[in-house]
Amino acid sequence: MSVLLSLSIALQVAAAVPTPLTVKVGDRVRQVPVAVHPGGGLAVRADALAEALGGQLVVDARRPRRTRFEVGTLGVDLEAGSALAIVANDTVPLPVDVVRVGATLLVPMMVVTDLLPRLGSGLLYDAPRGELRRFSTTVAGTASAGRGAAASPRATPPRSAPSPAATLPAATPPVSPAGVSTPANGGTRQRVVVVDAGHGGPDRGMSGPIGAGPRIFEKNVTLDAAKALRTALQARGVRVVMTRTTDTLIALSDRGRIANQARGDLFVSLHVNAANPRWKNPGGARGFETYFLAEAKTEDERRVEAMENEAIRFEAPVDASRDDPLGFIIRDMAQNEHLRESSRLAELIQAGMRSVHPGPNRGVKQAGFRVLVTAFMPAVLVEIGFGTNRTEAAWMTSTEQVNRLAATLADAIVAYLAQYERKVGG
Repeated sequence: MSVLLSLSIALQVAAAVPTPLTVKVGDRVRQVPVAVHPGGGLAVRADALAEALGGQLVVDARRPRRTRFEVGTLGVDLEAGSALAIVANDTVPLPVDVVRVGATLLVPMMVVTDLLPRLGSGLLYDAPRGELRRFSTTVAGTASAGRGAAASPRATPPRSAPSPAATLPAATPPVSPAGVSTPANGGTRQRVVVVDAGHGGPDRGMSGPIGAGPRIFEKNVTLDAAKALRTALQARGVRVVMTRTTDTLIALSDRGRIANQARGDLFVSLHVNAANPRWKNPGGARGFETYFLAEAKTEDERRVEAMENEAIRFEAPVDASRDDPLGFIIRDMAQNEHLRESSRLAELIQAGMRSVHPGPNRGVKQAGFRVLVTAFMPAVLVEIGFGTNRTEAAWMTSTEQVNRLAATLADAIVAYLAQYERKVGG
């Protein structure tokens, strides 16, 4: 960085006097200075933020430009001149670069308002009050790299146990069969699952069956199944957020944003499959399959991808800048961290559906569904059966069978949460 640019940044920081950030740790209250970021928006001093939270900054001796921000069980690697943060080898995009002015490291305000509360243990940002809170007494100490459990409704478990120097509770215990974990402080943290009923409003989705039988529309079947899944999850102690509860059109990109705003732990989108009319016997196609977000590899995966993404034609035009190459790369990097977990969730759902579904198991598949792209959490799309098949169309419109299906899906979701927490709990 040139001397002139450093001086310019220093002058901007000195001239800016936004409202300081209030940081509360127990009864202790600290004020952290907030400055105007040279790239736009606001920024905070990383050292002052870490000190106020009872954490520390550790400079990587092998990479002088990289600094580790440590608070309790959470470790975030930041690098001057980079708009990326690294958490347990996962890359998280930042809106602007981390910058260094002399010995001071400035981080975008998004680290305070979103990143730390989403990844950290016992951290919550109160936007109306402009406060960052930590719900534990703290002693500054070294912590291993990890993704902590958020104190907000989103509760992603930590990837590693805290070091002996940290005084925060140990890693989040395994989730109970009721879908509620019990932290060491005696409270409870409810899991959040976002349930998405595919299609809606003018977008009826597929229609069937082929040949004789009552006519069904995908939008109605998915809404009934989503409501049944909500009831089953709530009975297991899981908090459910629905992307729609009525016959209305929700943009594919907005469904993922709803999940992100709800700080969901999982995103499950329900759909009904339709046979390719060019198949030899399309009316005989049957079975269930679960997709996670990745590039489609087979012709059938591309067929389902095109069918489900076709709903975008019902949406209002959007600004093309949202799909610029750089934006896609950043979103893709943020999404990649969840692909392995999404695949595992899909496997559990497929295994569970085998016991209640009348059709064959068509397996776990992958495709580039728009509805999954913007959900930054483990996310799957479940094709619950072929509405073009007369037998399966009747099965998926039976209240009794839909309730059995919902119970199986709920069991698979709760089992996934339990397995994940056991795996990452140290």
